[in-house]
Amino acid sequence: MRLVCAPQDFPFVEDGALNVILYGQPGIPEDGQSARGSAGQAAKADFLRKRFEAAPRAWDFLSIALSVVTADLAVRRADSPDGWTREIDLTIAVADAPFWRTQASTIESALKFLSTDRWRISFVDGGMQPAPPRDPARPDEDCVVLLSGGLDSLIGAIDLTTSGKRPLAVSHVVRGDGQNQESFAAAIGGGLQHLALNHNANPPGSTEDSQRARSLIFLAFGILAATSLAAYHDGGQVPLYVCENGFIALNPPLTGARLGSLSTRTAHPEFLNRIREVLAAARLRVPITNPYEHRTKGEMLKACGNQQLLASLASQSVSCGRYRRYNYHHCGRCVPCHIRRSAFLAWGQTDGTSYKFDELGRDDGDHANFDDVRSVAMAIAEVKADGLEAWLGAALSYPKIGDAAAHKYLIKRGLAELSALHHLFGVK
Repeated sequence: MRLVCAPQDFPFVEDGALNVILYGQPGIPEDGQSARGSAGQAAKADFLRKRFEAAPRAWDFLSIALSVVTADLAVRRADSPDGWTREIDLTIAVADAPFWRTQASTIESALKFLSTDRWRISFVDGGMQPAPPRDPARPDEDCVVLLSGGLDSLIGAIDLTTSGKRPLAVSHVVRGDGQNQESFAAAIGGGLQHLALNHNANPPGSTEDSQRARSLIFLAFGILAATSLAAYHDGGQVPLYVCENGFIALNPPLTGARLGSLSTRTAHPEFLNRIREVLAAARLRVPITNPYEHRTKGEMLKACGNQQLLASLASQSVSCGRYRRYNYHHCGRCVPCHIRRSAFLAWGQTDGTSYKFDELGRDDGDHANFDDVRSVAMAIAEVKADGLEAWLGAALSYPKIGDAAAHKYLIKRGLAELSALHHLFGVK
């Protein structure tokens, strides 16, 4: 599928392409025109309302991310020949097209790793660059932390403040998570300045549910915010903290049926390292850091710098991969719920989370077809029988993954936490 993503005043002339209005509304199609999509208007307005001034290439990076997330929604996997892999051809209007053309292949590779689709990206002039505010606000925070409403980002924000950092909390607003994001920001470090943005990507027609490329928009919001801080305008670096336990970041395929993008790769080191290369080439002084790349979720809980605050908020956080499907309730059986529950067990604190399916070991009609429970059990059994190396196979064989030995040891410890959970519930 072909998409052309550009501001309202761009001369859309692509026959057969989906035209996407960036930072505006699609309006009512004129005679002979097909329906248009849109993305980013609210994010731009909310950011500028604070009188923040971001780097020009940070705005271009946001335009790229908005285009990608809209395409990820618009192109349905069910319509592809194999029912999963999509062909996505994107034309994106940016302010500095000559530079971004030098990065097209790197971005395509990063997106292919993220979603296992085939991406073709081209850049044209005409992208949006807002005029600098007359009286810009320059926040004095020294870093940015992504605050999702989940348990890992909660721990990350707490740890940053207890270590003496002053983070600006940036959230991507998702229905069901907004209240947590606000309450966590208010509770941590005496109250964090909080920037909550939403991509509002809205393609016409039915949309794709898998959303494997959405992590790019999280990073884009964080980068935009980081370049607005006083420290950045003074010529310094502003770290962007993406806090995710290393096991879920690597998300090793539990069985052969969960290969590739069938498991999410939001904070996978291979993906983050590819994006780091793009930011370095763009001279955006925003180093992306995951302080928990080599820690399990249980280890994160046990080492958190403010145990009292964490204990008061942890059960309020959201981890479930099917949270909205179960009416904003943790299912208790998906892989993220598994990892959450095993982490609480390793922590040794009471898990106050309410799970729809609490008893993982039950074998009856209500608890049949627990595919994720079986997948975890099969992984544990295979590692016990054949060893970690045989089970992992080529899961760590990526050129930019980093320290493979450290990742391997982390996976071993993460599986041990999951094994303890299954033993507790008598999963067979």
